[in-house]
Amino acid sequence: MTDPRAVLERSRTVAVVGCSTQPHKVAHAVPADLQRAGFRVIPVNPHAEEVLGERAYRRLGDIPDRIDLVVVFRPPAEAADVVRQAVAAGAGAVWLQSGITSEEGRRVAAEAGVDYVEDRCSGVDVHRFGLVRRAATGGVTGARD
Repeated sequence: MTDPRAVLERSRTVAVVGCSTQPHKVAHAVPADLQRAGFRVIPVNPHAEEVLGERAYRRLGDIPDRIDLVVVFRPPAEAADVVRQAVAAGAGAVWLQSGITSEEGRRVAAEAGVDYVEDRCSGVDVHRFGLVRRAATGGVTGARD
């Protein structure tokens, strides 16, 4: 597993697979936290046109922009397929949220040379590591900066 802090520090554009339209759900609250921390969040939800003020896409492969990180809010049984889609889309890293693990997904990411984090909450880690974006420079600053 890749160092979670390093993954977050290298990422600017985050595609969120399973991003919810419902504010009371974790799959909405965490992407909202990432957005507030300065990440560009691209929702992937086949049932929504827009989430968090951003256009939603049906599939990762539909996103025309470069994806630094794919955050996954899908059941473990779907994780390996999402990792394959992330690899095909050229994502630099995949992050399976808390409670989601996939031995096959881990293997697929390793074979493709894609950074991989599983069973961690990206929203919690952004706060834990004190990472926020500097609006003027687009850089990341941590609690020690």
